[in-house]
Amino acid sequence: MDARIALRVDGVERTLTVDTRTTLLDALRDHLGEMSPKKGCDHGQCGACTVLLDGRRALTCLAFAVAYDGAAITTARGLADGGKLHPVQQAFLDHDALQCGYCTPGQICSAVGMLDELKAGHPSHVTQDLSGAAELTDDEIRERMSGNLCRCGAYVNIVAAIRDAAS
Repeated sequence: MDARIALRVDGVERTLTVDTRTTLLDALRDHLGEMSPKKGCDHGQCGACTVLLDGRRALTCLAFAVAYDGAAITTARGLADGGKLHPVQQAFLDHDALQCGYCTPGQICSAVGMLDELKAGHPSHVTQDLSGAAELTDDEIRERMSGNLCRCGAYVNIVAAIRDAAS
């Protein structure tokens, strides 16, 4: 069965008709031509498909598109403001926080979402003091980014980039 849905992708209202079994990732890539979220594992284990969904990071390969009719989606491409990169995007470039680049859009969206969660006071598994705001330590960054895998192993530079972007 098909359904007509509307998605606001990177600030632009888009409408499409999808089979009700279509994942949000496939709707973005195959129906709307958005190539920023990547299909890595298709099982929610690698994070390559991460976007910001209504401001929160989300794995699009595990979500049915019809469940997000009317949602606002920000991809890594949509984080830039015209010709000016988002601070996280710039930090990834400055710190050479990528190698092949396949996981980079998901890493960047996850980093932006993670920093917003940190600012909102959401603790992680390694947060020491639950009564106050978490300190952005390397362990905190690693824990919060643990759902995003990099097959090339650029983790040291990814952590440095996130630390820099947060400052």
